[in-house]
Amino acid sequence: MKKRKILFLGESYRADAITWMNGLKEFGDFEIITWELKTQNNGIKNRIKRILEYVFCIFKIRKIIKQHKPDMVIAERTTSYGFLAALTGVHPVAIAQQGKTDLWPENSISLPLKKQIQHYAFKKANLIHAWGPVMTISMKQAKVDEKKILVLPKGINLNLFQNNNLSGNSKIKAVVTRSLLPEYRHAVILNAFALLKQNNIDFELTIVGDGTLLSALKDLSKELQIEDNVIFTGKIPNTQLPKLLQESNFYISMPITEGVSASLFEAMACGCYPILSDIEGNQSWISHRENGQLIAIDNAKMLADELIWSFENIEYRNEAVSKNRKFVEENANYSCNMKIIAEKYHQLINTFKNK
Repeated sequence: MKKRKILFLGESYRADAITWMNGLKEFGDFEIITWELKTQNNGIKNRIKRILEYVFCIFKIRKIIKQHKPDMVIAERTTSYGFLAALTGVHPVAIAQQGKTDLWPENSISLPLKKQIQHYAFKKANLIHAWGPVMTISMKQAKVDEKKILVLPKGINLNLFQNNNLSGNSKIKAVVTRSLLPEYRHAVILNAFALLKQNNIDFELTIVGDGTLLSALKDLSKELQIEDNVIFTGKIPNTQLPKLLQESNFYISMPITEGVSASLFEAMACGCYPILSDIEGNQSWISHRENGQLIAIDNAKMLADELIWSFENIEYRNEAVSKNRKFVEENANYSCNMKIIAEKYHQLINTFKNK
């Protein structure tokens, strides 16, 4: 049987993209061809170059299509790459909304244009991925055909992210695994842990990853006099992440916007108790003081207070951790979910081949 080819439009180096593509290879026996914008999106000059690259790239993409003859096109984001996928003329097309709306930042002067681009992509796509329920809200507001929407996370590899937590309960051992960017509010987390230190509460905080705020956050930890309790790992291979999670008893994430976080599922799978910002993307998975805690945006004091409460209520926390592992096994199992997605792609391809 001829192997089916998929053209993936998106940032192929991103962990989410790698999970998506690897799952299609493993469970759908697909061959993946990739294309992405080459210009970095930083600085005024680069942004102008990137816009120009974007405007003319459809000709390059069509050349790749002519050369490789993919059976399907898939794309990250319902704007940008999703719009390009819709322009290719290839069917079927699957696009994935990455954030709550993909229309970000909310105060952008280009927002009206992005809405038009997104509307076109929604109209032309044959399948639209909502990796979680929060993403369907904006889709319904945009009057997307609900029959096109597949609400299902890609999931995580439960063989890698196992629940053999080694952290114990002697002190707070917290881990943060989000990129060091302004929208993830690492400064709020550091300020909360400074309050813990003022109350003579012992802790160890591990901040994983890299980003534009790394240097500023290191300086802030010194200014707050908690640098001896905070470890900045920098960027690490994904293979090291399960061990770090298993050595932690708390997972903290304070973003101001969220779609579906694979980082949260990984932490839940490994027995970390989740404390998250109180926003819709997190409310889909966590209920306050039932299987985690939800903290008002930018409220360091509330974060500190809820950390103390959950640390002291060990029985409750252990029960919540057990519930969370079961939830991930039932709802975010990579091998189950990616089989469903791969099969859906084969069905779509066969439908169009038989037309």
